[in-house]
Amino acid sequence: MTDQREAIPQKHRFDIKGCKVTMKAVVTNGNGGYEELEYRDVPIPTLASGEVLLQVLAAGVNNTEINTRLGWYSSKVTAGTEALTAEEKEKAKEQADGGWNESTPFPFIQGTDCCGRVVTVAPGGDESMIGQRVLVRACMRSSGWESLENIWMASDFDGAFAQFVKVPAEEVFPVNCDWSDAELGTIPCAYGTAENMLHRAKVSRGNHVLVAGASGGVGSAVVQLAKRRGATVTAIAGKEKLSQVKSIGADRVIARGENIVASLGEKSVDVVVDNVGGTAFGEMLEVLKRGGKFVSSGAIGGPLVTLDMRTFYLKDLTLIGCTAWDEPVFPHLISYIEKGEIRPLLAKTFPLDRIVDAQREFTEKKHVGKFVLIPPAPDNKQKSLLAITL
Repeated sequence: MTDQREAIPQKHRFDIKGCKVTMKAVVTNGNGGYEELEYRDVPIPTLASGEVLLQVLAAGVNNTEINTRLGWYSSKVTAGTEALTAEEKEKAKEQADGGWNESTPFPFIQGTDCCGRVVTVAPGGDESMIGQRVLVRACMRSSGWESLENIWMASDFDGAFAQFVKVPAEEVFPVNCDWSDAELGTIPCAYGTAENMLHRAKVSRGNHVLVAGASGGVGSAVVQLAKRRGATVTAIAGKEKLSQVKSIGADRVIARGENIVASLGEKSVDVVVDNVGGTAFGEMLEVLKRGGKFVSSGAIGGPLVTLDMRTFYLKDLTLIGCTAWDEPVFPHLISYIEKGEIRPLLAKTFPLDRIVDAQREFTEKKHVGKFVLIPPAPDNKQKSLLAITL
């Protein structure tokens, strides 16, 4: 099997050989259950040219990490994440491609969200960055902004479920605000994905936006960010979460399982943002106006859907798939935070060594917002090696 690291540009690759001081990290050893998550000592990564080393202050928990571990991205899997069968898990494990680019670089460190502090830079780097609190842009356009080719921290190479992580210097963004580290740790993956979808769909004031899965990390971010753009938002969520979803800005809420067409009427929505998929897909297209847009970056409710091509072409619809983040997305998010235009939705924090508890509770889907893991603070040996002053 080809190691995915071979496809990663040299400036993005980790070389942790020769480092004698270790850090605590959660290593995902392969496709499977929680037994694949191993909390242990690993070498602190050493820097290549153009990279910076961050102390991880907070790392959010996402569907992406769980789906990658389970092998859900494999083309062999046809069910939603909650309905993934043992047989499909085994097929995904045998396929070994993960469906995420070409292969998943097991064993590796997951953790797509990172709020961190710059502790050192590679020789020749900008030392003024040291000490800055930053967010990491997890989606990296590896072939430049003219190409949609992309790699993701914690899916293609080691991420933030550790005390330290190294990343390209151009992918870290200082942020000046009074949010806690854990609150900032809710932002990168969910809000970057949400803003990217709204950016691609050109959501603007006066649009009516329908958001599926509105209580999740991405869905709740879409609600806030669509309202920030002046849109009217209808949100779909579980009955027990409707009041919370309304409290973050939704103008109208619909309980999951209700008939969407009956609730809203045909041709009533300008943009659908749907990261759920599954059986409601057809209803989503029915409520779109002529010329409407359907945008998605996920399908946790079921990746295989039934599309009536007549609905698609007779209504002049646009279907937009979103994985690669566009250039303005992350700088815009930083500005929204610093201007106080959005607020974090922190559901709960866990110590890093309780990642299994965090992921197990996450999959119960009883929360609104994000779970965040907090790594242990550096010890004296680590501080001495890295000359960290905290």
